[in-house]
Amino acid sequence: MKIALPVADGKLCMHFGHCQFFAIVEVDSEKKVILNTKMLTPPAHAPGVIPPWVAQQGASCVIVGGIGGRAIQLFEQAGVKVITGAPAETPEKLVAAFLNGTLATGDNVCDHGPDHIPESCSH
Repeated sequence: MKIALPVADGKLCMHFGHCQFFAIVEVDSEKKVILNTKMLTPPAHAPGVIPPWVAQQGASCVIVGGIGGRAIQLFEQAGVKVITGAPAETPEKLVAAFLNGTLATGDNVCDHGPDHIPESCSH
């Protein structure tokens, strides 16, 4: 299983469309261990580009802080489960908590409804 996380300065980026990298973390979900982490530079941010790119990396799940409703729909259409409201921690810490069922999530910090264009979410 692969989990994607938007990263800036080594921690989860609160607005996925403004991240420097995506951590693609390969895990063994049965043993609950991280096998490999790759930091990839995402394509230029434009409407609808990142969700299919994440899916092409083999990720079946994305952990984010904040994300627009339309982006959530695009991820789901690409077969990628979206977990919102994660705190600004390192990808490894977040994935370990996810695997152990202890990932604390709060509100989607960028929840503007299904018609929101995510790239305009720059609070």
